[in-house]
This record gives sequence, C-alpha cells and structure tokens, in this order.
Amino acid sequence: MSTKDQVIIFDTTLRDGEQSPGASMTRDEKLRIAKQLEKMRVDVIEAGFAIASPGDFESIKAIANTVTESTICSLSRALDADIDRAGEALVGAASGRIHTFIATSPIHMKYKLQMTPEQVIEHAVHAVKRAHNLISDVEFSLEDASRSELDFMCRIIEKVIDAGARTINIPDTVGYAIPEEFGYTIGQLLQRIPNADKAIFSVHCHNDLGLAVANSLAAVTAGARQVECTINGLGERAGNASLEEFVMAIRTRKDLLGLQTNIDTTQIVPASRLVSSITGFPVQPNKAIVGANAFAHESGIHQDGVLKHRETYEIMTAQDVGWQTNRMVMGKHSGRNAFRSRLDELGTTFSSDAELNHAFARFKDLADKKHEIFDEDLIALVSDVRAADAYEKYKLSSLNVTSQTGEVPVAQVSLVVDGAEFKAESEGGGPVDAALKAIEEIVRSDSTLELYSVNAITSGTDSQGEVTVRLEKEGRIVNGMGSDIDIIIASAKAYVHALNLLDANIQKAHPQV
Repeated sequence: MSTKDQVIIFDTTLRDGEQSPGASMTRDEKLRIAKQLEKMRVDVIEAGFAIASPGDFESIKAIANTVTESTICSLSRALDADIDRAGEALVGAASGRIHTFIATSPIHMKYKLQMTPEQVIEHAVHAVKRAHNLISDVEFSLEDASRSELDFMCRIIEKVIDAGARTINIPDTVGYAIPEEFGYTIGQLLQRIPNADKAIFSVHCHNDLGLAVANSLAAVTAGARQVECTINGLGERAGNASLEEFVMAIRTRKDLLGLQTNIDTTQIVPASRLVSSITGFPVQPNKAIVGANAFAHESGIHQDGVLKHRETYEIMTAQDVGWQTNRMVMGKHSGRNAFRSRLDELGTTFSSDAELNHAFARFKDLADKKHEIFDEDLIALVSDVRAADAYEKYKLSSLNVTSQTGEVPVAQVSLVVDGAEFKAESEGGGPVDAALKAIEEIVRSDSTLELYSVNAITSGTDSQGEVTVRLEKEGRIVNGMGSDIDIIIASAKAYVHALNLLDANIQKAHPQV
C-alpha cells in the first residue's frame, strides 16, 4: 500500500484521556504509558498540555527526552504563552509537534470566546505562525468543528494552512456528529479548500452518542488520514474514539477500507492493562477487543462452531491483539533477577533498588498466599507498591474486621498519620463499609465517596482483587487504588491511597478553562 493508504494514529490518552474525572497521572506513570505507546508504534503521542501545570510541563519534557520513535505533541490554546510553553517542553524531542486550537462554532465564538469570526481567524493564523517559528510540525484544531459552519471552516483552514499548519484536525468535540454527516463534512473540506493537498486532515471524535469509532471510520473513508484516539476509549465525559477498536476495524476490514496503520496490534492488550491499572478505570468485560469476554464463547452453538473452525465465530485471533496465556511459573523460591526480568518484559522498570526491593518483598508475600502468579498479578502488585510509596501522610498499619451471620460487622484499624499511630473502631453495613468508616474516624477527610469498584485481576477464588475508590472534595476528584487477595484490605489500601492523593493537593488546570 502507498502512503496515501496509511492512517496516522495520534494517541491522546495522556492528555484528553487524563481529563477523565479522577484519571490524573504522575510524571512517572505518564512516562510508563508513553514507552508502551512507543512500543506499540503509535505515530504521535499527545503527552499533555504544557501550560496547564508544572507537572504537565515536566511530564511532556520527560517524554520528549525519552521517546524517540514517536512524535511527541503538546496541546496549546491559540495564545502566545501557551504556544511558547509547549515549544519549551518539546525542545529535547527527536520529533516534536505543537497542537494549537481555537473554537469555531457559532455558539463557542459568541458565548465562550466572545469574538467575531474574523477575530477568530486572526488569532488562529497568528498562533500557527508563532508555533511554526518554534517547530516545523504544527497541528491546528477547530474546536467544536461538528457544530461549525462549513463555509467558515473552509475559510479558516485555508488561512492556517498558508500560515504553516501541516495537520488540520476536525474534532467532534461534543460527540454530536452522525457518521454519514461527518464523512460528508470531511469530503467537502478536502474538495472545497484550494490548498487542502498541503495538509493531512485529522479527526478527534468523542463518544457522547457512542459513535466515536464509527465517525472516525466515516472520516477516513472520506479522506482523513489521521485519527486521534485513546487507549480503552478513555477521555472526557463518555470518552474518545477507542484506539483498539479503530485500529482493529482498519485491520480486519482491509478488504473494504483499503487502509492500514503502523500499530503493532500485539501490544494492544498490554497497553490496555497498563492504562487501566494506572488510572483505576477497569475495562468492562464485554468491551470490544480488550474486554475479558471479547474472545470468550459460552453458547454451545458458538463453542461447537469455534472448535470446528475458529472463523465461524471469530473475526480476529486473540493473539492478534496481545491476549496471551502467559503464566509466570514463579514462587517463593524465585529470585530477584527473575522477578525483575519478567517485569522488564512486561514494560515495567524500577527507578531504584529500594523500589525493586519493596516490590520483590510484596511478591514473596503474595507467592506465599497464592499458588500461581500471573502477569496481571505482577502489574497490579507494582502499581500497588508505587501507589503506597508515592504519598506517605497516611499509611495503613493494621486492619481487623469481624463479620458473621446475624451480627453487625465491626472493623478495628490502625493508621499511621505523619509518623504517629492512631487507632479507631467502627461498625458498618458490611465489612468494607466498617473498615472505611473506621479510617474516617481517624482522618475526618470531609470527602464524598463517588465510586467504589472491585475488579478481579485474574480468575480463581485466590485471585487478587483490585479496588478503585473515587473521592471528591471541594471540586477535586481523585482515584485511589489498592490490590490484595483480601478484598477488605484492598479496599482499605485504595481508600488510604485516595486520601493521600487528596492531601497531596495536586492541581491540574483544564485546557479549555
């Protein structure tokens, strides 16, 4: 196939994905995901929004200085300070891109920007020229393009291409578009804009109506050649177009679409697991491609068909997307080097010997309790260790819960707060409720529990449980995570992690505020 048949994959998990409430990531977590995206051969990684916070700036800078096989991108509004900050963050990139945007729909221009269409064009052209003076690769986005007027889009796109933009992004910012309509819009832009051949047209679809992937496919059918997406469909509100779904649709229906991507699809499931583990957003079992049931067959008719000929009920193989039967045959007698080597293979490295030693000690403890150790157990274990080590105001010392038929559950907890130990006891509607109430007796956080979720990491009754706790306080939302073969302990760990995140008071500005 020629380059005209190549669709560029632009991953925005680290930027738009992070805008999911509670999905904020640390610099090291972003770096781990970026390395996995590079391994998956993602073409462009949008690493963040440089001016949003010092943390975002440092994350982009670290990724730009580390990842060499993917283009590293920073978002910026059409403002001088934003653009300059993005350029500064990308100085060390082997291949860098500034992605600047301004709203173009009548409702946004009138009520949010309070600008005339001519003023918007002027700002857009100035922004692209300023970005182009800093870096050769400039992308321009028309925010809320799916509710923008076609004639106005043609005018502004022609101007920004003349100013130096080489990628033009048409976002369905609020998930409003319908595939036929969206495909028609892309086709019209490519046909009507005189200098359209000087830029790659891109789309960025949100999933408010569940049509993000369908709209992205309609766009590439009409001639767009870059798609912006996220791992697991993570993103604001209902999320973004799912990278795994779009890529596998392109691969599976090459007969109809005649398109291809550079993605190493065997890295899709590892990427999905890593993002889920770091963000605390579990993947639903029936999620396409990466859900636990994606390649499972329970119906007798289906099972019979698959046994006779796999393709009767499977349009792709589980191995194509990275599903493996990997099992780590290690136990309490396994050594530190074997432990480190397997995690290296899974894309997880340690920043220090102390971190390795802590994780290895946890592995030994787990091996004493659990007969078989799976890759998923290792990933969860390392995430749990890093969550515990990241912020240390609160630390779970001990937990004892009494729960029996006909009796009210009681929890006794010991918590270390700034080095001093405190104890409390509380009743609850269940053992988890009692444990969390006992913790609250000590910390009195005044936070609201928004979400409590339990996910089995592997199969079997000895599986570790991975618990996500979402807390809200004064407008801030955080996700705490904890894992253990004891669900009650995992719940307490997750709650303490969330409390530590609240205490750390990490602030992240929204790009559009």
